Amino acid sequence: MIDFRTEPASYRHWQLSIDGRVATLAMAVDEGGGLRDGYELKLNSYDLGVDIELYDTVQRLRFEHPEVAAVIVTSAKDRIFCAGANIRMLATSSHDHKVNFCKFTNETRNSIEDASEHSGQTYIAAVNGPCAGGGYELALACDQIVMIDDGSTTVSLPEVPLLAVLPGTGGLTRLADKRKIRRDRADFFCTLEEGMRGQRAVDWRLIDEIAPRSKYEGAVEARAAAAVAASSRPPEGQGITLSPLQRSIDGDSITYSAVSMEIDRSARTATIHVQAPTDMPPSDGDGIQALGADFWSLRLARELDDAILHLRTNENEIGTWLFQTSGDGDLVAAHDAALAANQDHWLVREITLYLKRTLKRIDVTSRSIFAMIEPASCFTGTLLELALAADRGYMLDGQFEGDNRPPATVSLTAMNFGPYQMVNGLTRLQSRFLDDEATVTELAQRQGEAMEALDAEKAGLVTFAPDDIDWQDEVRIAIEERAAFSPDALTGMEANLRFGGPETMESKIFSRLSAWQNWIFQRPNAVGEMGALPLYGSGQRSEFDKRRV
Repeated sequence: MIDFRTEPASYRHWQLSIDGRVATLAMAVDEGGGLRDGYELKLNSYDLGVDIELYDTVQRLRFEHPEVAAVIVTSAKDRIFCAGANIRMLATSSHDHKVNFCKFTNETRNSIEDASEHSGQTYIAAVNGPCAGGGYELALACDQIVMIDDGSTTVSLPEVPLLAVLPGTGGLTRLADKRKIRRDRADFFCTLEEGMRGQRAVDWRLIDEIAPRSKYEGAVEARAAAAVAASSRPPEGQGITLSPLQRSIDGDSITYSAVSMEIDRSARTATIHVQAPTDMPPSDGDGIQALGADFWSLRLARELDDAILHLRTNENEIGTWLFQTSGDGDLVAAHDAALAANQDHWLVREITLYLKRTLKRIDVTSRSIFAMIEPASCFTGTLLELALAADRGYMLDGQFEGDNRPPATVSLTAMNFGPYQMVNGLTRLQSRFLDDEATVTELAQRQGEAMEALDAEKAGLVTFAPDDIDWQDEVRIAIEERAAFSPDALTGMEANLRFGGPETMESKIFSRLSAWQNWIFQRPNAVGEMGALPLYGSGQRSEFDKRRV
């Protein structure tokens, strides 16, 4: 089992140091520290374990170090920045592991960009040695790239000529959409095994600056100082501690404090249950900060994040996720109101952004997702986003026979109308009602209204509202039907339907690149007996099927 929980004391691959308002994150990959046997992480190449630590570090910089305004990403090893994803790991991994690895790595790079865009933490790549493939993609995720001009250091995306695959963590998209590199130049660059160095790399916008060894550190420091001067982060801010995440696993039951999961292997389902808060939230940001990692909204983000990653990576035959909730909707609404009213507080902003990133993980996960809204449910505000992210929502009309609990309701809050944008830049309501802004505006006037099933169905917030006579059969048939379909076809269908509307760099990475990477990773040219990945480094020449498909 792959565990995504870690902390700095357990790191094997990264060194974090903080000097005032500048953090230095140095890559020092332990060659023998791979997640499994069969490969060595030479030349600062990485596997999923390296990225798990990187993701944890990015989170801790945001929550535990609000004073940090600039993060320098560099290598602690001499004359190598990063050789990218470990090729032996890719060549010997199952297909699903390769794709999940690329997806998590993409999300980690996105979290770096999110910190830069929304949190005032500027990431600067200090490239002090050859920077290839995923190593260059890490640099591309940073705001700025400074490269040492030593005659041997280059940047490259050599996947096409060397491995018969693509830069799997958004490299192609970031060249075009982020760094605005001309298509013809990008075409040449992506077929150049040896990469590019010197002034041409600057002229083509592949990097921002080169500096000789004697001036290199000064160039990096100058950019960090400029980033600090421009940052909105509190220079005297005191962070909170992201305490170890408590999780228990008992057979097919997985339990946190606010989230629990039950796996039904025969039905190939995981029921993910979220418990509403039990107490009123503090009214201001300082009160929320005093609670720290115990604040319900932050606990929810952390636990749901870990639960999604666990299921996605360790339970790939569990094809359908069923979201359920319970508790007091008024308390969820109160927590939402506290978040909405205190967005100028650094921690409240970070919690909101964390919830946004966690909900995005649901959107880009290749699982069928249903929301089950029954009596005692609590699909309010932030928790309603789970139902809006679902492929379908089933809401019981009325009560079950003999059940004295009040009928289920759903309720909108301000958090449904802006803070939790999807990868396409739209809220889930805007994505649901594409080119129908009038409906979204009308729903905004209904915040706080407890809508029962038929009203919610009429408003477009749920898909079906069966009564207690039809509920069991409709839900059962839907779940059984999903388990009978081809998982590959479902993945393609869901990914196409979830991201209507405009494209962004992020949506292109997941909707386009992930789909093509998924396909290319299964082609014989890449992974067949005479494919590029298995033969890499052997001295044998790959034999490609020359047909264009």
